[in-house]
Amino acid sequence: MDAVEKANAERQKRWVKDQKIGEGTYAVVYRGREASSGRQVAIKKIKVGLFKDGLDMSAIREVKYLRELKHQNIIELLDVFSSKTNLNLVLEFLESDLERVIKDRSLVFLPADIKSWMAMTFRGLEFCHRNWILHRDLKPNNLLIASDGQLKIADFGLARDFADPGYKMTCQVITRCVCAAVGYSRDSDINHGWYRPPELLFGSRYYSTAVDIWSVGCIFAELMLRTPYLAGESDMDQLNTIFRALGSPTEQDWPGHTKLPDYVPIGHFTRAPLRDLFTAASVDALNLLTQCLIYEPKKRITAKDALSHAYFFAPPYPSHPSKLPKTSPPVNTTQPLDEIDGNTLSGKNNRKRKLSSSTDETKTRSAVARRLDFTKTTPGS
Repeated sequence: MDAVEKANAERQKRWVKDQKIGEGTYAVVYRGREASSGRQVAIKKIKVGLFKDGLDMSAIREVKYLRELKHQNIIELLDVFSSKTNLNLVLEFLESDLERVIKDRSLVFLPADIKSWMAMTFRGLEFCHRNWILHRDLKPNNLLIASDGQLKIADFGLARDFADPGYKMTCQVITRCVCAAVGYSRDSDINHGWYRPPELLFGSRYYSTAVDIWSVGCIFAELMLRTPYLAGESDMDQLNTIFRALGSPTEQDWPGHTKLPDYVPIGHFTRAPLRDLFTAASVDALNLLTQCLIYEPKKRITAKDALSHAYFFAPPYPSHPSKLPKTSPPVNTTQPLDEIDGNTLSGKNNRKRKLSSSTDETKTRSAVARRLDFTKTTPGS
């Protein structure tokens, strides 16, 4: 055994996998602990063997950026080790996420609670952007909640640096993925861009931190509405939903958008006042939401400026994280490791075990989201 293998073996002995808690297409997540202290952790096993060309790029990105980013509002990567043909990421264990909190109808949100979640989101995002990193996949189930109430940005599998503003990037980011484990495991088979900005939907390959700000704006709206704000069923329907909610952009609103690679005209909708839908929101809240959802990316507020917005300094002041509403711990429906070691069930096609029907969950969320009626006007030609 050479020095590298010996060091990896020693790292592996530090961590014990206790129970499988979720599975996506490319990863299995386990509840685990540190052998010496008993500290609870999440161990994300990347299935390297599924990739014919080696390791999945999203796993490399996740390790790279979490190694660089140390902040109280960003999930902590504790260790990395390999076992057989798999790569294992050891992450701090966080039982809940913002999506579960939003969907828990037994919880009542106060304006101060929403303000606290938004402040923590912007703090974590500002740190990413200050370090020249775009997250590119912000959504409620990638915002994890610690036992002390701290919100932490997770899942950096689509993140990338943006030091060169002239560098082309993919527009196929910011997914609506239903994951088998809270915030740790990506399954991209179900992909609705509910949090994707219009410039990406129109195929822009040159973009900036503004894509993350749009996503945060959608999350802000969802916290106030308790249902997804802009929930389309395809890229075209997503654009249609955005334009119904915010009005169709003009060249004055968004210069050059008709020249984007995938631009298609989508009728004409008149913008309805946000107040019509967000009836209980403060003036400052609506102003911040508006600045997050500006069509022209250059005019969207930055994370740094958002933290200085009047919304965060006007009463009611943000709730302390420890006082925020919390969901009950999930009912443990998974089996001990020794009963699922093969990660398969007997039966037709020997298919992988899924902890829940993600398709059914997506249909349910879509049905709820589609109840939103943004405007009664009819699109023109």
